[in-house]
Amino acid sequence: MASISAAAKASAAFAHKHEFATAAPPPQQQRTSASSRSRPARSGRVRAVATPARAPRAPASTGSVKIPMTTTEKILARASERASLEPGENVWVDVDVLMTHDVCGPGTIGIFKQEFGEDAKVWDREKVVIIPDHYIFTSDERANRNVDILRDFCNEQKIKYFYDVKDLSDFRANPDYKGVCHIALAQEGHCRPGEVLLGTDSHTCNAGAFGQFATGIGNTDAGFVMGTGKALLKVPPTIRFVLDGEMPPYLLAKDLILQIIGEISVSGATYKSMEFVGSTIDSLTMEERMTLCNMVIEAGGKNGVVPADATTFKYLEGKTSVEYEPVYSDAQARFVSDYRFDVSKLEPVVAKPHSPDNRALARECKDVKIDRVYIGSCTGGKTEDFLAAAKVFLASGKKVKVPTFLVPATQKVWMDVYGLTVPGSDKTCAQIFEEAGCDTPASPNCGACLGGPRDTYARMNEPTVCVSTTNRNFPGRMGNKEGQIYLASPYTAAASALTGYVADPRDFLV
Repeated sequence: MASISAAAKASAAFAHKHEFATAAPPPQQQRTSASSRSRPARSGRVRAVATPARAPRAPASTGSVKIPMTTTEKILARASERASLEPGENVWVDVDVLMTHDVCGPGTIGIFKQEFGEDAKVWDREKVVIIPDHYIFTSDERANRNVDILRDFCNEQKIKYFYDVKDLSDFRANPDYKGVCHIALAQEGHCRPGEVLLGTDSHTCNAGAFGQFATGIGNTDAGFVMGTGKALLKVPPTIRFVLDGEMPPYLLAKDLILQIIGEISVSGATYKSMEFVGSTIDSLTMEERMTLCNMVIEAGGKNGVVPADATTFKYLEGKTSVEYEPVYSDAQARFVSDYRFDVSKLEPVVAKPHSPDNRALARECKDVKIDRVYIGSCTGGKTEDFLAAAKVFLASGKKVKVPTFLVPATQKVWMDVYGLTVPGSDKTCAQIFEEAGCDTPASPNCGACLGGPRDTYARMNEPTVCVSTTNRNFPGRMGNKEGQIYLASPYTAAASALTGYVADPRDFLV
């Protein structure tokens, strides 16, 4: 972490208070499509374990409150039918959506059957979402078997939302297949303000961008949720991050979250909620907000959350018919700490090997020679991530100097890469990538983000140096244990591909 001292120059734009802070008044957005929310009656299928009995209470409301609460506290209070909650309390909450995938799904299913019986039924077949995405396009028999287990279970349980993949030779032959679970959840309308979404993946916190409580859980907890629709959660305290100022044209949300993690460390938000507010946050698109919330787990966060607003409601139009009700932190809500950033003064950053908090300014690493660039994953493989990379390639007019791998997160993203015109040109991302000499965009999936079987596309099978838009850079994360991963924004990744070194995107964008 030798370069952090130089990177700390960016901290002139940063101020931190260690005392309790209060929230700004809740936004006064229109909530016409989100004005009411009904919780359907439970089916009473819980057979093995019952939650402790409690006296009847009126659900928490978004109106006047006796005890000021943060967004996360309000969501959990409503889900546990409590008028109010405080950090540290353990409560049983009703889960709105449970997600699992091909890596953790078989284990979750095994625990469910073991504890509830071979013939047991899930608590709600429309609230369990199963998405194959991790180890898909591989000849590995055990990986393929995992997807088969998911398929058999979903057929048995008549799971409504199972995004199956059968033909591995051409992902387009699978109309139900989506791709990376966290982006598919958003695109398919499973993410809604004010709800509780749990998933067997640490980056489930991605969905906090929608103003909901979303966090990762283990297979044992997921097996219990699958049978009961309930989870026992400890209410986390909340850290507030206030980001103000106009976003410079060379920065993306990835720079913001790497800046934050570098500031507080990978343990700085352990079992805490990270709430993002401020004029900069208000200006971000939903995909950029997802990038922020996606990586709160890299700071140890329990969940991340961005207050729902008109941007959120617009994104959800046509994606869900489920009524939802957003909640917001009260004016006097208590935060364990308060961080403030003037975004207009920040510079492009990277996280050097082998930790997401090993922050350095991109320009400080200009002498680091690289072997490859990877653009993909739930963090950096969304439509806007590829548009950003294409913008850099278009501005340069040059060809990449190292192999550049492109892995769209979902089928929709893949179609956008081939169908959307890049602003300022009459070309699609795919055309610009081809002209720049990048690899052909691959089948949508998690890809090499977490290594996978040896035949996984773009896996680091040799000890190479990679600039990646993914979320983790631990030894062996993308394959070879001797490999070195520099986490970066799509702007920085594209700029690095053009130079063969870690590069500052301002060299091409300013």
